[in-house]
Amino acid sequence: MKIKFIYIALFSLIAVNVYSQKAGERKADKNYDKFAYIDAIKTYERIAEKGYKNPDMLQKIANAYYFNADLVNAEKWYGELFAMTQDVEAENYFRYAQSLKAVGNYTKADEMMAAFNVKSGNDKRGLLAKEQKDYREAIKRNSGRYNIEDAGINSEYSDYGPAFYMDKVVFTSTRDTGNFSKRKHTWTDQYFSNLYGADLSAEGALSNTDRYGKKLNSKFHESTPAFTKDGKTVYFTRNNYLDGKKGKDANKVTLLKIYKATLVDEKWTNIKELPFNSDSYQVAHPTLSADEKTLYFASDMPGTKGLSDIYKVDILAEDSYGTPVNLGDINTEGRETFPFITSDNELYFASDGHPGLGGLDIFVTKLEKDGSFQQVHNIGEPANSPFDDFALIINKANKRGFLSSNRPNGVGNDDIYKFLETKELQFDCEQLLAGIVTDEETGAILPNTKLTLFDENFNKLKETVSGPDGRYDFGEVECEKKYYVRAEQPEYTTKEVPVIIAKESGSTELPIELEKAVKSIPIGGDLADVFGINLIYFDLDKWNIRPDAAVDIAKILDVLNEYPNMKIDIRSHTDSRQTHRYNEVLSDRRAKSTRDWLIKNGIAPERLTAKGYGETQLVNKCADGVECTEAEHQLNRRSQFIITAL
Repeated sequence: MKIKFIYIALFSLIAVNVYSQKAGERKADKNYDKFAYIDAIKTYERIAEKGYKNPDMLQKIANAYYFNADLVNAEKWYGELFAMTQDVEAENYFRYAQSLKAVGNYTKADEMMAAFNVKSGNDKRGLLAKEQKDYREAIKRNSGRYNIEDAGINSEYSDYGPAFYMDKVVFTSTRDTGNFSKRKHTWTDQYFSNLYGADLSAEGALSNTDRYGKKLNSKFHESTPAFTKDGKTVYFTRNNYLDGKKGKDANKVTLLKIYKATLVDEKWTNIKELPFNSDSYQVAHPTLSADEKTLYFASDMPGTKGLSDIYKVDILAEDSYGTPVNLGDINTEGRETFPFITSDNELYFASDGHPGLGGLDIFVTKLEKDGSFQQVHNIGEPANSPFDDFALIINKANKRGFLSSNRPNGVGNDDIYKFLETKELQFDCEQLLAGIVTDEETGAILPNTKLTLFDENFNKLKETVSGPDGRYDFGEVECEKKYYVRAEQPEYTTKEVPVIIAKESGSTELPIELEKAVKSIPIGGDLADVFGINLIYFDLDKWNIRPDAAVDIAKILDVLNEYPNMKIDIRSHTDSRQTHRYNEVLSDRRAKSTRDWLIKNGIAPERLTAKGYGETQLVNKCADGVECTEAEHQLNRRSQFIITAL
């Protein structure tokens, strides 16, 4: 919607409109505070269209869209807010960053996250954004592993949160309830959600959708069920409502709780709320571990890091539970929600706190035997998008599953998509570091070489010695880490070699060539070859010593000082441009320029001869009439230092 600025000339009209605007804003504030975001948006936008704007109102419009997962409109209004002032709470920087991703502006989104990190202090979302600056590359590596398509059971409303149940999928929908009153929720302007079921084929197709579990559904929200394998017990989310009684928190808001029901004579009955529920906080989106001894869920109970965290609780007996435990490091100050744990202990969840493509992204981690979790991974595109992607479930046996998303071009607000996983994400990256040590000049193997492994800060990690075959092996090292390997061998120059370990499992081979500390100096040899001295280059049509060339000539000077009986012949060369006569004169001047520099710095004249060879000894194809690059011509503009006596 385009916002029009209306300028009113008459003071009386201004007064009337200001009064009306203030009254309208108060009404919108009331709706906003009641979480009736749809009504708030309508009121605020009508006021804004009349030209009345302030930071507080712009923030509320942006937040209202953000909380309803309309990130495209949220980006527009956050943009107006930040254009008016950047003196806003840190959380607005985070929300603006998420909204910018929805419109594909990742560069500015990353800038907002950097600013958020500064303003928020130790917020994990900011720290993760700073630590994982290459998050888009990591997402790219994990992408392309799913074939995704519409599940075929979506409505024009919201459909999400599927669960496997025997030969069905039971999911959440806000489609028309069929009630005469058609009750809508003021937050979303949609009908209250209920549970629906659909038949599931072996190929993952859904059909024959119908309302599921008459006794499970109420006049309030139900969503996200989790069933035991025998199909006789279900855990599900519902508003705080049981046996006709509605519970409310201190602000008179009816929150979410997890309930349990059992199947008796094909009917769900004995509905109970779980004992760790509360009228004062939300508990939602249950999922069961493979052994059905642990229930995972999302909550904002006391001890939660962010807006919602993932928790687990032990199921001790039929109606007995342990104390809920926060899953710790996988949670951030943002939203972690919609957990699902697989038969092989992979935990999928949705988050906007970990670096992602925008909105909620789906992430996965793996549960270790000691109860800890491995590194969290974004599962990549197309499972994730710049919009909200969440509530993934998967059958690990056939790699088929479902996820929910509000991405564009769907049928409704949220839609369910079916998918086939074509390639599993690799959790455990195992890398070995090994190599062989050889003589740089001869290629001979060098046994008994001492090798030391350092981390990127040069902290010593391991030591080893090369074997009779010259090989060394440091064993296992960390993936995606930088190391340094130091090799020490008598009569050889000690060498340190950097290495960056690959991001995928395998073995990193690091050969090391050592240079002899003392070298033989043959008559007729070129010091540039013997001592590894760079060739002395000259600029086109010049014979003066360039500053970079002076460094290498200084090496020649040092060698001549070390060997007072050594004599050398300086040979200068040109490229093929210009005439033969011109190049002969030019190269001769270059040779003499080099000789004069050495004499000036203390070398006796009788130890030095110098001659220019023009273009008669080209090192490549670049003769007269042959088209060459400047770099190729540069190779011919050189000097050599041939040993003539020792």
